[in-house]
Amino acid sequence: MLLKSKFKLATAIGIVLSMLSLLVHLFLANYSAGGITRYSLHMDDVLPFGPRPRPRRLWGSLSTLDHLHPYAKPRKIYPAPDYHNGFIYAKIYGGFEKIQSSICDLVAVARLLNATLVIPEIQATTRAKGISSKFKSFSYLYDEDHFISALSSDVAIVRGLPKDLREARKKIKFPTVSPKNSATPEYYVTEVLPKLSKSKVIGIIINGGKCLQSILPATLEEFQRLRCRVAFHALKFRPEIRALGNQIVSRLRVSGRPYLAYHPGLLRDTLAFHGCAELFQDIHTELIQYRRNQMIKRGTVKEQLSVDSVSRKINGSCPLMPEEVGLLLQALGYPSTTIIYLAGSETFGGQRILIPLRAMYANLVDRTSVCSQRELSDLVGPEAPLASDMAHPPPPKTEKELVDEWKRAGPRPRPLPPPPARPYYAHEKVGWYGWIGENDTEPDPSPVEFRRQAHRLLWDALDYFVSVEADAFFPGFHNDGSGWPDYSSLIMGHRLYQTPSGITYRPDRKTISALFENVSDHQYHPPRNWTLAARQHLNNSASVEGIVKSAMLSKPVSFLAHPLPECSCRTPKSPGVQSTKDSHGRLLFGGEEECPDWMVRSLAMVSTKNNEPQNEDYDGDLPEDDSSQDTQQESDRSDMNKSSEQDEEMDPDD
Repeated sequence: MLLKSKFKLATAIGIVLSMLSLLVHLFLANYSAGGITRYSLHMDDVLPFGPRPRPRRLWGSLSTLDHLHPYAKPRKIYPAPDYHNGFIYAKIYGGFEKIQSSICDLVAVARLLNATLVIPEIQATTRAKGISSKFKSFSYLYDEDHFISALSSDVAIVRGLPKDLREARKKIKFPTVSPKNSATPEYYVTEVLPKLSKSKVIGIIINGGKCLQSILPATLEEFQRLRCRVAFHALKFRPEIRALGNQIVSRLRVSGRPYLAYHPGLLRDTLAFHGCAELFQDIHTELIQYRRNQMIKRGTVKEQLSVDSVSRKINGSCPLMPEEVGLLLQALGYPSTTIIYLAGSETFGGQRILIPLRAMYANLVDRTSVCSQRELSDLVGPEAPLASDMAHPPPPKTEKELVDEWKRAGPRPRPLPPPPARPYYAHEKVGWYGWIGENDTEPDPSPVEFRRQAHRLLWDALDYFVSVEADAFFPGFHNDGSGWPDYSSLIMGHRLYQTPSGITYRPDRKTISALFENVSDHQYHPPRNWTLAARQHLNNSASVEGIVKSAMLSKPVSFLAHPLPECSCRTPKSPGVQSTKDSHGRLLFGGEEECPDWMVRSLAMVSTKNNEPQNEDYDGDLPEDDSSQDTQQESDRSDMNKSSEQDEEMDPDD
């Protein structure tokens, strides 16, 4: 009996040890992915939606930036000039980002020269034939009345020159200047002001999107705040654009879920400038190379026509491709049902290049899928009809014409020669790039193409509005090193001014390229896991570290891409933030002045309302943390310990 009882005890102990061993193995298996996996609720795979959770880690505000608030009002005595030296009129060439930046610079120049500014002319709309008569040039995008009234205490703005001066302008009696990229204030005082004082009217032609240098001397600090007032307050889109933008935002959030805005930055000019042609295939490579050859002839590009696109991409000079962005979003933990809004009027490569991203995130939408065709047409307004630029097929020949043609062909030798190649009719060309198969020269834009260029300004303005209001923003190409303002950087600067604590990623493309090039086997192990490395970099890019690193590249190019610390203030009880300066000793972050008392009281009232018990962070019953302490840790993006907890984990090495 004693022997049997000992045998039963040993058996029981063996079973217990086996169970413990199994549990330990399960724990280690989960931990090897970078943390104990938390299983989320299953989400539906279609756009309409239903309430879903909002993990604070992915959509919450950054606690390290909660103390910053937008404040662009003058801090010093800033009286309006009581006299003026004359009128300044301007013509602005380029896309939306260049228009937005140029207008801000023009207002600052007008104030610097004590001149009256005539509403700038947007050339992309004035040369487009037959666009809606309801809108003219500036008013095609912006609200003219608000622009004039919002800046009434800073600069005198008029809709047009007086009649006598207008007639003289038509006869080309006034001088015009075309300032170089990033012209200095001294240039305007010494070169432009004497001409203005003498003729009382001067024209400024802007091509590069920057007629005034980005970083001004400390004595002109108020001019930087003037730029902020222009960009973020005075330049309001016309009511139709704002109304449709608000509708898009409401539709994206109709289910209670947040959305992420993504701008690919895949533009033909940008790709040609940086030599990224080999990232594409077939006809697109030829189109990029043709544009690059044009830039070389104009002197815009000082390099050879053919360059190694792979080395350029490794160096961070080429955009992140959509499939790479999809992998990075998965590494961050965004589930496959995340709503992603595709911003920008042009994505070079079309829908084909977006197929991998759409396979990862089925809820990838743009304005055409969120708005009806009627709504987009109403935004454009009534337009005069234009002849289509698409070629029509030749009329079919009758049987009699075919017989006559055969008889006129004359005697035929035997054996018959091979038949001539079938004629390639214009109507058989696919898309707008068909010319490259037959000609070496790109045809001049047709009237329809000029109209499309004007429409692209509207789509860029609409997407700009939606991207600024997004819960998170991810750029595919910013700080491209071209020296021109870029679309993504303007959005990021606007978000930094309006909602500094919002989620805005600033990926370093060189670091990301190194991650994608690394195929080492040891990347599976937790200390060196690829997913953790990518997530750590992206989380850092959204924090103070990423803001400072990005500012060193973006602020010298465009002040609007990083309007800190000139256009912000901090709350009195904010935590101590170490000031960061660039190599020239200029502040990039920190050193903001305290907010005025009236703003502090207003912020305190808003904070009291927001602290009332309500279910804002989660729309479902999915717990993200086991304790309130963990929740507080997840609200701080700079704490990387929280990054190991995620809803969905994916290792791109699998």
